[in-house]
Amino acid sequence: MTRLEAPIVRVVLYEGPGSRELTTESRVAALRSLLERGYPVSSIRTSEPAAVGPNSILLVMGDFEREPEVDHPRVRFQRLNGAPEEAAKYADVVREEFALERPGTWKPWFPVIDYKRCTNCMQCLSFCLFDVYGVKNGKIDVRNRDNCKTDCPACSRVCPEVAIMFPKYRHGPINGDEVSSDDVRREAMKVDISALLGGDIYAMLRDRSEKAKSRFSKERDSERAMKERLNCLQKAGQALGVPADVFAAALEEVINGVQKKP
Repeated sequence: MTRLEAPIVRVVLYEGPGSRELTTESRVAALRSLLERGYPVSSIRTSEPAAVGPNSILLVMGDFEREPEVDHPRVRFQRLNGAPEEAAKYADVVREEFALERPGTWKPWFPVIDYKRCTNCMQCLSFCLFDVYGVKNGKIDVRNRDNCKTDCPACSRVCPEVAIMFPKYRHGPINGDEVSSDDVRREAMKVDISALLGGDIYAMLRDRSEKAKSRFSKERDSERAMKERLNCLQKAGQALGVPADVFAAALEEVINGVQKKP
């Protein structure tokens, strides 16, 4: 068995039926604790059962209303007990129980949707170039999180409701820090994706009014989002071996084609 095939602890942060909803602060603290330690983690808010892979131990964490019954040899439940920052320590206990290796140092990069803020406008689906988002049961969903490009929070910058978080990002509100109503009211930035993708993109960005000076607006920046988006697209072209001049010509053709759309 190779190192990649060795069993690992996979963590589910569960907030569905039978478990109380976590506060934003608790959710971010738990995610950060687990990701910093290298544990793969996902968030579930429905009663749909999580799959237990052949090479994994499943640890389900949440603020359970009563002690869950374990009926699977490779599934464990853990109450957060008001200490979400201790989530990685709970995972360590399970890892030691099954005598598994420590998780790697790779820190995954992927978006988390705050469905309390999300209005299902689908702008992230339109903006992302890498098929990260999809639709599940009529709602926007992080479908292919492994497709997300490290250090690219562009979709979060253009989300009109500040509903997309990247736990590994270094600044708020994108990293999950609390967003106050004053921040939203002061910014009042409803980015129109059709405007971003059509017309003279660069002229539109140059002509934007002077940005607000708040910490919030420094991160909620459509110009930065567009630069990150194009940078990821260029890296993808390089990875595929597309010559720079061919890639530049193709990109210009795409932009011109969008501009001509009614």
